Amino acid sequence: MNVSDRFFFKKKFRLLKKKDFKRVFNTSQKNVTSLLISFNVNNKLSYPRLGIIISKKISKSAVKRNLIKRIIRESFRIAQYYLLNLDFIILVKSNIIKIHRLALKKFLNNFWMRYINNVSNI
Repeated sequence: MNVSDRFFFKKKFRLLKKKDFKRVFNTSQKNVTSLLISFNVNNKLSYPRLGIIISKKISKSAVKRNLIKRIIRESFRIAQYYLLNLDFIILVKSNIIKIHRLALKKFLNNFWMRYINNVSNI
């Protein structure tokens, strides 16, 4: 991997197609937390990928929904080089709106650390 590519969140790191989402939902491990539900499954690629689902029921404001997506993407972008080749889908719960941005970042760092620690134990 090129040093200049190291800290970008390229299109290849995103789950974009309906068939990819279906595969993750049908064959994944489910992890429920207070703020989100995550689904993850191994992929055949050499890098992890992320998909985010946030409903209008969470917030009618697109600005708030997009802010949450940006925070999740940013935390994944930093952690992606320590994760195995997994596909993640993050399903956001409604109480995520009530949490402060910095607390959300800390929560997500701890969330990704669970997967990083599992990698280092293998």
